[in-house]
Amino acid sequence: MTERGTLGVAVIGTGKMGADHVRRIHEVVSGARVTAVVDLDADRAKQIAARVEGCTAHTDPASAMAASDVDAVLIASSGPAHEEALLLALEHDLPVLCEKPLTPDAASALRVLEAERALGHRRVQVGFMRRFDAEYMKLKSLLETGQLGRPLMLHNRHRNAASPPFFTSSMLISDSVAHETDVTRWLLGHEITAVTVLRPTPSANAPEGLQDPQFVVLETDGGALSDVEIFVNCGFGYQVQAEVVCERGTARIGDGHAMVTNMAGRWGGTVAQDFVERFADAYDREVRAWVDATRRGDVTGPSVWDGYAAATVCEAGVRSLEDGGRVPVELVERPALYG
Repeated sequence: MTERGTLGVAVIGTGKMGADHVRRIHEVVSGARVTAVVDLDADRAKQIAARVEGCTAHTDPASAMAASDVDAVLIASSGPAHEEALLLALEHDLPVLCEKPLTPDAASALRVLEAERALGHRRVQVGFMRRFDAEYMKLKSLLETGQLGRPLMLHNRHRNAASPPFFTSSMLISDSVAHETDVTRWLLGHEITAVTVLRPTPSANAPEGLQDPQFVVLETDGGALSDVEIFVNCGFGYQVQAEVVCERGTARIGDGHAMVTNMAGRWGGTVAQDFVERFADAYDREVRAWVDATRRGDVTGPSVWDGYAAATVCEAGVRSLEDGGRVPVELVERPALYG
């Protein structure tokens, strides 16, 4: 720890998400400070580091993790770079908050799982921030009371105003539906056993060659079904909704009716334009929980097992998208480390 027990954090990756986490730790979350940032773009790393007094800039995660004032690591680089950074952090026995995905595929996620299991204790929290969203937390608490009875179906909608130019059809599954994969497992307490991806006629607003929207059906070992409408070029904003249908009732979140206005002959509200805006509070709550747990010497939140399970489900989803039909999900036996 740095002076006065403050957690020194190295942030790896200073793009949109990483830069926002640097701001968050510097301005919002107490008990931690950013002592190092890492980016392949040296100039960008220096620009971000200059915003925080005493923060150093690096182009190599190894040099940052070796610094004496780094007690923990927040990984916000691109998915393909996660495995190397995670394995290095585990070698140093450093606590980690890793943005999703844990890694982009099941094989690399399993290597991280095995490395943490060999260490003998949890070190990694995976950044599935919806578990820290107030509405999702309320829905989870309601389901845990049992008032609604056994969950039968979960309906999810995930819409973006427009997709980035680099987005591919498979990324709708691996980068977007990954969230609903985790939400399904977390809300229902089930593992996902099979995935089917259906392909409606692409929207005229979708870029050439992009299969958008898609409709994903997830089967679970608890006998429930979860479906996901993923539509990343809806045009009007960023929207995430979920409705659970149970034996004795239903519950829905994400309607966005926190404030409704009436003016000039119209009524309505606003729609968030991106995930950073929609889940700002969830990200704050997630990082705060990670910092607090780390300072206590604890690890909470989504685990490497959760990251591995999501990667495996998404991999099956991509196979269904590309080859058609229902694809079973095959997970390794869950290690005792993950309960």
